Amino acid sequence: MPTVLRWGPYRAFFYSNEGDEPAHIHVRAGGKEAKFWLHDLTLAINAGYPAHEMSDIIRYLKQNREALLRAWHEYFGN
Repeated sequence: MPTVLRWGPYRAFFYSNEGDEPAHIHVRAGGKEAKFWLHDLTLAINAGYPAHEMSDIIRYLKQNREALLRAWHEYFGN
């Protein structure tokens, strides 16, 4: 699970066996986790985050989208 970003209680990462899927990132804090598609930062899966927290997470991911995409392509090579 390569970690790409950390901020506050959050960790943004991807699973090393998911290179066959479109570029995406997982965000975990405590027992909650969400998955976002990086091409447009839409939510794919939400397991536990309330709506107000999701908007804060998405805002932070948008600010760092290029770094997230770069990390994905460097790791998976696609």
